[in-house]
Amino acid sequence: MFVLLALLQVTVLNKISFFGYAIPFVYIYFIIKLPIGFNRNLTILLGFLLGFSIDIFCNTPGINAAATTFIAFLRRPIQGLFFMVDDYEEQTPRLSLLGSAFMKYTVLMTLIHHAVLISIESFSYVNFNLILLRIILSTILTSVLIFALEGFSFNKKRL
Repeated sequence: MFVLLALLQVTVLNKISFFGYAIPFVYIYFIIKLPIGFNRNLTILLGFLLGFSIDIFCNTPGINAAATTFIAFLRRPIQGLFFMVDDYEEQTPRLSLLGSAFMKYTVLMTLIHHAVLISIESFSYVNFNLILLRIILSTILTSVLIFALEGFSFNKKRL
């Protein structure tokens, strides 16, 4: 999934821009879908490697690595906000298991990732309204695409 999402991001999704503001960053779906009880240090390392891979192909100097490492670091505490981590220790987070808690978890992870990524990319808050608009629209677009991917995997398992 790591390689597939990274390739999808650099070959297709980075070339998509809705209204000139929203860019989908679906590669974070990999971090979101790691098993709930997954080793935190390994999660952070995988987050860094995923972001670094995107940075290499997109010629961005560590922006994706920083944002992805940050959400990998915050992943466990964010999970604790929305569901009882101990109850699902061996489970992979998914919509069919967690319902609306999965949706809230996904949106918050996406929002944090995009806020870090776009803030670092802008490197200034001169046009704060434009930055905020880009964060919100990219978060909505990415979340919708992640839920669509989740729906495909849910329907496949149900059949």
